[in-house]
Amino acid sequence: MKKSGEKNLHLHSVMIKEKDQQTDELLELLWLMKEEGTDELKEFLQRVENKDAVKLLDEMVKEDFVSVNKEKIKLKNKGEKRAELIIRRHRLAERLFSDLFAFEAKQAHADACTFEHILSPEVTDSVCTFLGHPPICPDGKPIPRGECCKKFKVEIKPLVQPLTNLQPGKEGRIVFITPKYHARLDKLSSLGIVPGSIVRVHQKKPTFVLEIDETELALDEDIAKEIYVKEWKK
Repeated sequence: MKKSGEKNLHLHSVMIKEKDQQTDELLELLWLMKEEGTDELKEFLQRVENKDAVKLLDEMVKEDFVSVNKEKIKLKNKGEKRAELIIRRHRLAERLFSDLFAFEAKQAHADACTFEHILSPEVTDSVCTFLGHPPICPDGKPIPRGECCKKFKVEIKPLVQPLTNLQPGKEGRIVFITPKYHARLDKLSSLGIVPGSIVRVHQKKPTFVLEIDETELALDEDIAKEIYVKEWKK
């Protein structure tokens, strides 16, 4: 049986954890608003689903996470760094649930909201490496880069990798495409090369050739590198 002092200490720890999660959620919202190109304080407060939002905001200002100037609210350097880590964990978790477990978007997002608060930096980098350092989440939003992405030392075989990594005869399910030009994405889409499609590498040299729906297509290797797949086994 816990003593009174131990109970109080445990309760205090739980309260701190809950406050940290609430702060994370507000910082995450500010990051999303920044991506949307808005910094209106009124809109921020309207979108917050927390009755203690004003109190938490005051504390975030005191902790130098954000600045509030008249009708504007912005992330400061300290808050932006913390928000970036939250967004990174959330979007990597979405990618994991979507790519590995084939969760539907709504379920992947809901579970990612939980995991964004509990993934350690080491586990986050391991997930990122396992997924092949994905640049975008399932919704197409950018995933902030981590140290593992800069080093790009793959110690385990990535779950998702460029199409060019597959050997001839192997099949892969397209997970995402990162074209340098939008017109290139439209061209690939017209050929049926879209996320979810199953492709088979026919040959890699002298020209990269893949098969999709019993049709052979020749691609420039640079384009093939922009197509990320998960190896497909029937």
